[in-house]
Amino acid sequence: MAEKTLKEKTAQGLLWGAVNNGLTQLLNILFGIWLGRLLSPGEYGMVGMIAIFSAIASVLQESGFTSALTNMKAPTHKDYNAVFWFSALMGATLYVILFCCAPLIAAFLRQPALVDLSRVVFLGFFIASLGTVHAAHMFRKMMNREKTIMGTSALLLSGSVGVVMACNGFSYWSLAAQQLVYITVVNLFRYYYVRWRPAFYWDFAPIREMFVFSSKILVTNIINCFSANIFTLIFGRLFTERVVGNYTQANKWNTMAYSFVSGTLQQIAQPVLASVSDEQDRQLRIFRKILRFTAFLAFPAMLGLAAVSKEFIAITLGAKWADSAILLQILCISGAFMPLHTVYQNLAISKKRSDIYMWCNITLMVLQVVLILACRQQGIIAMVTVYSVLYVAWLLVWQLIAQRLIGIRFLEFTKDILPFLLAAAGNIGLVYWLTNGIPSPILQLLCRIAACGALYFLTLKMAHAKILEECMDYLLRKHKKEAR
Repeated sequence: MAEKTLKEKTAQGLLWGAVNNGLTQLLNILFGIWLGRLLSPGEYGMVGMIAIFSAIASVLQESGFTSALTNMKAPTHKDYNAVFWFSALMGATLYVILFCCAPLIAAFLRQPALVDLSRVVFLGFFIASLGTVHAAHMFRKMMNREKTIMGTSALLLSGSVGVVMACNGFSYWSLAAQQLVYITVVNLFRYYYVRWRPAFYWDFAPIREMFVFSSKILVTNIINCFSANIFTLIFGRLFTERVVGNYTQANKWNTMAYSFVSGTLQQIAQPVLASVSDEQDRQLRIFRKILRFTAFLAFPAMLGLAAVSKEFIAITLGAKWADSAILLQILCISGAFMPLHTVYQNLAISKKRSDIYMWCNITLMVLQVVLILACRQQGIIAMVTVYSVLYVAWLLVWQLIAQRLIGIRFLEFTKDILPFLLAAAGNIGLVYWLTNGIPSPILQLLCRIAACGALYFLTLKMAHAKILEECMDYLLRKHKKEAR
């Protein structure tokens, strides 16, 4: 692939990835606010308690084969067919197991209503298993325009169903229905855009060949699911459903915010880095550019959300969610670094070092669980704080690994991300101090967002930040091309 072709393809992928994630997060915000005002923390907590089981089952049915197919030079119909039937059979098996285990889950969490609720919610990962191959094909081909249409349509329909049900008193069932409608619509679009269809024969020989690589991705993704959802399980056991609901709400907004960046990068990082994996110098240049672009977006977005968390929660969701604001502030600190973790993880996968990817994440999760349990007597805020601090510090571990893989030095890493961190933190801190006396929460929120955005842009413009200039140049060239 020529340099110009790769550059254009990457830029196009980033643009559509940004549009896709931007629309996704905007719709999630609108429907999230609407449902947050209709439902209580306890109702959110009911669904949040069982999220870890659905997440792990989804990972098991996918089993890392999306990454395996992406890293293959030329996957065949036989490869895709084997993955399809494996995922479908695994999804069905897991659903039956969890269906039977629903009473045990409800007893552990001391919530009898979870028996029926979990059996409905768990249908989601089985439906998703029927679209694993189609999702892998879209990921490999970087079909981000199609993903934008697919995701927007699914969110509009599923969000509308959730709101209508919540308005009619269906409580937490509205959240369950929203999840099922979303994945069903997504799968229908996948089948529309990807014309591949399974053949009715079973040959799992390609699975055995891919599993050497994908098994490590599988283990790591399970660990990541535990890491992302372990709090809801622990809190469900230690605290009330209201506490779980407050954490679930805070974590939802944090995830939505950093996913705008990491989701955009995720759609191009692995395919692009994998395409130049045999050219280390070129891969290093591309990796550093992706790193700078990630820091350029992640730090102002996440630190800015931390600065306006209290006003945002109070205005959009109301006083009943006030306890989630402080949790959101803490989570946003680690959220600022999560997209950077994503970039490093994709580098390891592109180098076919799924073993490093696996063990690094296993170690992180074990440390997280040990540390949060060690401070459980101090309460939920202390537990979330420990989690966030450890996650930020763990980026240094990934940097040491990247140095071994492609030779990026710590000084280069610092040079790539520190200017954006300082610019974002400095401008946000200044604006926060200057606007602290504004009496109206709405006016204060709007002033902080506008001032932070403008100051950050001007700071980078005056500093002649190359990544900003390249983004503006690409958008201007694209605008001129379309104008013709």
